[in-house]
Amino acid sequence: MGDQYTPNSGDSRYEVERYALDLTYTPRTNRLSGTARLTLRIVERTSAIRLDLVGLRAKKVRVNGAPHRDVKQTDHALVVKFAEAREAGATLVVEIQYAGSPAPRRSHWGQLGWEELENGALVAAQPTGAPTWFPCNDRIANRATYEIRFTTDAEFFVAISGVPGEVTQRGGTRTWSFTSEVPTATYLVAAHVGQYAEFPLNIPLRSGATVGRLVTPRRQAPEMLRAFAPMVDMVREFEAWFGPYPQEDLTVVVVEEELEIPLESQGLVTFGSNHAAAAEQRLLAHELAHQWFGNSVAISRWKDIWLNEGFCCFSEWIWAEASGGQTIAQCAQEHHELLSALPQDLLLSNPGAADMFDDRVYKRGALLLEALRRTLGDVQFRALLLAWSTENFHRQVRSEDFLRLAQSFSADPLEGLWHSWLLDEKLPKLPKLPKLSKGDKAPKAEKVIAPINQQKLTKAGK
Repeated sequence: MGDQYTPNSGDSRYEVERYALDLTYTPRTNRLSGTARLTLRIVERTSAIRLDLVGLRAKKVRVNGAPHRDVKQTDHALVVKFAEAREAGATLVVEIQYAGSPAPRRSHWGQLGWEELENGALVAAQPTGAPTWFPCNDRIANRATYEIRFTTDAEFFVAISGVPGEVTQRGGTRTWSFTSEVPTATYLVAAHVGQYAEFPLNIPLRSGATVGRLVTPRRQAPEMLRAFAPMVDMVREFEAWFGPYPQEDLTVVVVEEELEIPLESQGLVTFGSNHAAAAEQRLLAHELAHQWFGNSVAISRWKDIWLNEGFCCFSEWIWAEASGGQTIAQCAQEHHELLSALPQDLLLSNPGAADMFDDRVYKRGALLLEALRRTLGDVQFRALLLAWSTENFHRQVRSEDFLRLAQSFSADPLEGLWHSWLLDEKLPKLPKLPKLSKGDKAPKAEKVIAPINQQKLTKAGK
């Protein structure tokens, strides 16, 4: 009943509206226990609901405050049955007490979820790792709000997706609290437990507020603060392209271990110490861009993952040009040549579960955007991206939504472009770059978005 790419995860018969987690973790023994309180809404009439839970055992279950015993647990799920069917629209509060030794789960994409470190733990949940640390409806289309209390040994620092709240100490333990009032998919809730310290980044936003903190071991903080300083200019550049920074918080966690790839989550990004190298700066831009694309403008099915990764790869090229490196066009040409040498057997519109994290999806998605930029022209293209990110602020989208919006910015039909880039396996050629007169520079998108939208309204009125 889940997404076609993750058919064994999630239950489409209900949606969780809020998760309240009260957890206790002992790093020395890797023991996690706690209570998950799920406020959920029934979507279709049903006599049972299924919650994803992997590697942890439920001890007690309550429904609307009353003990509930008609529960069956398998290796991957908790099934709660009702004596009488629950009607669509009904609201339930399901509370689960559970415990165990959390561990990653095996999947098509490797080990996912809770990972015990030498000195703490982290969660890498994309796409189906969330059930390794809390019971949930692990569907990409089910986005909820969160309140999380996390208790652990006092010498450890905790960072979890959401706005940090009160930290209290009792004896040898500390309790950390976090809230997230923006709709968030389960795979985008990250957790870190380690001997870290916190350092302000003070990134200024166009709203006048500041955001950002660095969480890392104290001994490597000076190096990491220097390495991640460009994020100030990245946020400024991306706000000019995509609109206001869309999250409640920005936490940058840099672990002392080396990681193969960085990890994005809602309002929080995770890097390994190896990502501090200057050559890895494009990854900073990529993960930061996910706060707009993937975390705010959110896909509702995994087959549309190019809307996340293609946009973030294109954002790498935006930053390369803005920081004095290769232009967007040069980046695109280089990656087009690289993709041309790889197998031409992937459909961008539906790459399949096994290939949805293939780098060809990422780069072909970015190349589609470059083809669109060359077709529309820079002014219209930037106005399109700004409209896409602001009109879909914390909303779920599909490929069809982007195609529809893009067409409204073009006087000519775009069906041929969509077909060649999304529905053909063969890599299309990039359109030729439009010629600009010497000294020409396209205006910022925010300077043209109003008249373009007015033009759209005029056309619609006719």
